[in-house]
Amino acid sequence: QVQLQESGGGLVQAGGSLRLSCAASGRTFSFYGMGWFRQAPGKEREFVAGISRDGGATSEAPSVKGRFSISRDNVKNTVFLQMNNLKPEDTAVYYCNSLAQPFPWGQGTQVIVSS
Repeated sequence: QVQLQESGGGLVQAGGSLRLSCAASGRTFSFYGMGWFRQAPGKEREFVAGISRDGGATSEAPSVKGRFSISRDNVKNTVFLQMNNLKPEDTAVYYCNSLAQPFPWGQGTQVIVSS
């Protein structure tokens, strides 16, 4: 069973940047495509970005394309989300998880973007 722990969130002004990290326990981390998801207040959780098992392929939601990028380090069992040119509508709790069968969700990391 993989356990996930997100970090790196915070309060930032519009136009700023943050880098989120997701540390995963377990030796099988590299077997899974991984993704970042977010949930804003009063809204459903949505897909943000995904990355293949070896990191060779990535995809981003249209709302973040060109501003966010996902990467991973399979040696350190960590997935990253670089977020640039942040907008107030990016305010949400951010989570990472497998793109296929999800593991138990972590607590997420809060991102607040002020205008």
